[in-house]
Amino acid sequence: MRLLADFFPLLLFFVAFKWQGIWVATAVAIGASVVQIAWFHFRGTVSPVHWISLAIIVVFGGATLLLRDEAFIKWKPTVLYLAFGAILAGGKLIWRRDLLSHLMKDVQLPPPIWTRVTWSWTAFFAAMAFANWYIAFHFPTATWVNFKVWGGIGLFLVFGLLQALFLARHVIEPAERTR
Repeated sequence: MRLLADFFPLLLFFVAFKWQGIWVATAVAIGASVVQIAWFHFRGTVSPVHWISLAIIVVFGGATLLLRDEAFIKWKPTVLYLAFGAILAGGKLIWRRDLLSHLMKDVQLPPPIWTRVTWSWTAFFAAMAFANWYIAFHFPTATWVNFKVWGGIGLFLVFGLLQALFLARHVIEPAERTR
């Protein structure tokens, strides 16, 4: 259920785009993001990631609608990915922390593994930012929307699966933690 709630605004954006185009899709994405935050708030589980995403969709989506320029909404994923990558990199470089270890408290890994995971996600976000930018500004809007929704979801799922396989080899089991 959480996965569906996480992708709710994106899927509604896709449906609205196919139905009515970029302007309606952008308005729907903003509204769906507000509803998503309200839902998570009601359930007591609003994460900083959701707040960042909401702020970026409101700013870039709002600019798209106010200025009637779809370039702003196309920049939204690039900015979001760069923000996430910068947060992870900043956590490591400035505060010497692997922020993912704080988000995944139930997973115990050796510190060097957390560092590898942090840098791999940072690189992934940078690659996703570049891919979004390239497709958004070198292909038709319909191609970008398809990539944003299905390509983005697919790449995140594949990368997440690869990360899970990598992590499984390094997880410290509860019995090993007490030794």
